[in-house]
Amino acid sequence: MDTIGLDLHKRESQLCIGRADGSVEERRIVTSHERFTAVLGAEPRARVLVEASTESEWVSRHLEALGHEVIVADPNFAPMYATRSRRTKTDRRDARTLMEACRLGAYRPAYRLSDARRHVRAELAVREALVRTRTRYIALAKALVRRDGLRVAASEPHLVAKRIAALAISEALNAELRPLFDVLVPINEQIAAADRRIAALACTDAEMARLATAPSIGPITASAVVATVDDIKRFASAHHFEAFLGLVPGERSSGEKRRIGRITKAGNSRVRYLLVEAGWRILRAKDADTAALRAWGLRIAERRGKRIAVVAIARRLAGILYAMWRDQQTYNSAKLRGTAGSPS
Repeated sequence: MDTIGLDLHKRESQLCIGRADGSVEERRIVTSHERFTAVLGAEPRARVLVEASTESEWVSRHLEALGHEVIVADPNFAPMYATRSRRTKTDRRDARTLMEACRLGAYRPAYRLSDARRHVRAELAVREALVRTRTRYIALAKALVRRDGLRVAASEPHLVAKRIAALAISEALNAELRPLFDVLVPINEQIAAADRRIAALACTDAEMARLATAPSIGPITASAVVATVDDIKRFASAHHFEAFLGLVPGERSSGEKRRIGRITKAGNSRVRYLLVEAGWRILRAKDADTAALRAWGLRIAERRGKRIAVVAIARRLAGILYAMWRDQQTYNSAKLRGTAGSPS
């Protein structure tokens, strides 16, 4: 069987085809359905190795439809690039390196999400873009108000325009802010619509609904976790799951020296951010369901400070979500009392 290394790019991609007789063929083609069909459609079944990227999923599916075996590889797996020179990097060298890694089996397959999970991730990405845009506009509006010696009381983002309108602002400032407020109205409407769509998806998905029973875990966080992980059986333990989300401390040790640093921040930044926000809510909450977690976090806060305590709560919360998903059980706060670590 031939082996193919495919270095994907947005407009043009580099192909390196290793024939069974030892010969190598290199080609640069346009990244499109038509060109992939024209170049590889008539080729005998081959094993294709491609790095995980924005284009990798549709390209993989198209090549599989043409009869080829496609492997989407984790680009963070260093042995895959063992034959590539560190001094010179070109698309031809990358494609050849992928072809050789495919031939030798020196790769780590990346997990490919199901269509349903990919749809949820797309919904979350759109919502996140809208929220970031709103946050930027609100920050600008507040800065303009502060320039005139006024301050806006803390409130929900969708109420900021009303709070500013209630202030004694000048006509000039009102004219400056009007374009921002005109844009914020439809943005708030679209964010609310996105929240409704994601909440509806969470209600119809058993895993999302189960995770949403955990404290401070709403439909957005539950859907983000499920859409990122897809299959909890990918992880052997809660620690592996926490490491996947970048919530475990980094380590640089050698010999007798062991250095433990900040969290790695590997994996999906959206899920990590949402879990940290949930940690803040738990630390500030008063309800009984969060009492065990809050008491545990407060003990850490006394020794290390609130920021570290919140990250510790986020990590433990990730372990709890792992156990809930693995055991197919809803949240039960009674199981946390008297425990010292994350479920595994």
